[in-house]
Amino acid sequence: MVPFKNFLRSGNGRVQNFLRSSDDTDFLENAELQENVVIGQKYKARSRPPIIGKNALIRSNSIIYDDTEIGDHFKTGHGVVVREKTRIGDNVLIGTNSIIEGHCTLGNNISIQSNVYIPINSIIEDNVFIGPCSCFTNDKYPIRMDYDLKGPIIRKGASIGANSTFLSDVEIGEGAMVASGAIVTHDVPPFYLAIGSPARIKPLPKHLKTLNKI
Repeated sequence: MVPFKNFLRSGNGRVQNFLRSSDDTDFLENAELQENVVIGQKYKARSRPPIIGKNALIRSNSIIYDDTEIGDHFKTGHGVVVREKTRIGDNVLIGTNSIIEGHCTLGNNISIQSNVYIPINSIIEDNVFIGPCSCFTNDKYPIRMDYDLKGPIIRKGASIGANSTFLSDVEIGEGAMVASGAIVTHDVPPFYLAIGSPARIKPLPKHLKTLNKI
């Protein structure tokens, strides 16, 4: 990786009206940053600049906080926020207006569509698809009592349909599917289907018992 200030001088990437970055932010070659992007948003005095791999495409009005690590081939839509202490693997897409709160771990080959909310302490494994407007939560008793924030665990190869909602501390098993509009209140076993409000658990049809290839 090379320091961001050297990246700007090298001509290896494309920058459109770039807003701000820490000089120490690490980039590899062939990044494209569109207008009003913030790389290295500070949230405390001694936060460390983010590390972003090669071939990144970060679209306009997106914000990447300090203390993040992001792999190669990272792509965002417009207005994406990635908060501090988040780790993201290779070949990850985060759609327009989606928010990844701090202290999250995302694996490789993940596709997150637009308007998705992922809270603190979430884990998303490899080859997961998350449809637009999905909302995950991490607080079982908002404001009313102390509770250790527990985001979802989404195991590898799972698919999440659009407009689905998840209560805190649920686990979506490997290869499982969640239907559009479902409200998931309990764990979903591997290769099962969650459908309805509240979600009912049903066997996944045989032709859908496969892992995603993203």
